[in-house]
Amino acid sequence: MKRAPVATPAGTPRSADRPAPGIDVDAVTQVVLTSLEDDKAEEITAIDIRGKSSFADMMVVASGRSSRHVGALADHVMRKLKDAGVSDVRIEGMPQADWVLVDAGDVVVHLFRPEVRAFYNIEKIWAANPGPGLPS
Repeated sequence: MKRAPVATPAGTPRSADRPAPGIDVDAVTQVVLTSLEDDKAEEITAIDIRGKSSFADMMVVASGRSSRHVGALADHVMRKLKDAGVSDVRIEGMPQADWVLVDAGDVVVHLFRPEVRAFYNIEKIWAANPGPGLPS
């Protein structure tokens, strides 16, 4: 099921399908990072995208060694987020588990097999210093 865009202008109330404002973005990010570290994810990167994006405040990118490892990472992150009180966690890409997206509202997690991560290189899109002539 495709969900409607959830970006709202500053000062307007959040849509009902977004986590409650009381859930701290930094605390949720820490839950994600701890889960990934405990499960031996590789090349874990947390990118603060506040002010750069309307869809999330934090993006976490990590790699698993295989499709099975990526799937397990995603499953464990989802469980730990729910245990921490994040009520609406959505996952995309589990059947193949080449690239799995875990959407926890203001924290979005991308989990890749290494060769898929290298191909898409999404960290470069969100780099702090874009190249000349590119918008920041």
